[in-house]
Amino acid sequence: MRVQVPSEWHDRDIDGLRELLDRAASIDPFDLFLDLGAVLPSRRDAAKEALSALDALVPLAPWRTVAVASGGFPEPPDGCLESGWYEAPRPDWDTWHEIHHSGRSYLPLLQYGDYGILPAGYAAQTPASGNGGPSWGLLRYTTTRSYFLAKVLQRGEHRDAINRDAARRLTRLADFRPSAVTGEGWLRERAQGSVSTGNHSVWNRVGNVQHMTFVVRCLDGRLR
Repeated sequence: MRVQVPSEWHDRDIDGLRELLDRAASIDPFDLFLDLGAVLPSRRDAAKEALSALDALVPLAPWRTVAVASGGFPEPPDGCLESGWYEAPRPDWDTWHEIHHSGRSYLPLLQYGDYGILPAGYAAQTPASGNGGPSWGLLRYTTTRSYFLAKVLQRGEHRDAINRDAARRLTRLADFRPSAVTGEGWLRERAQGSVSTGNHSVWNRVGNVQHMTFVVRCLDGRLR
């Protein structure tokens, strides 16, 4: 059962969920999916709202699993499109850790959920079709404390040089992991000019592979 908490948690939602659980009792066991949506720097109380929701929801049923999902990659700000570069904090990751340091008895039930590298609001949008998207795109890279966005071009006379420079800036980050195979490998090759410029599908695939691989390693305790 998916419960959305895009901003504040309201206990008034409990009655409807309790009724739904009663009607679906024969389907037991249940899985609870707490969807926080976008957790950006302006949403400072995201962990507090998540815990309020979990405190109310967990006692309602013998949940098989409880997943908490959120998205942290921002929309590219205007300055990013002009400068070609943007660094953003990771409040969604901080929210997850704040939940896990809360001391709640149900913490062993909790599973991590992630929207990947696209802003959470994109999940509700219908993909554009026809022209293949705008002439520019983004390379996205996740580090322990930051999200990085580097502007690239799909079309244009200087796209190869611009895209190579964008990849090079990412590979020069202090937190870039040169030994990583997935995601990072494409960025290294693009920085050297040994793979094609790419397109929106390639940029999103590479970014998601890098992001998800890094998050899984962090959750496993292999990275801090």
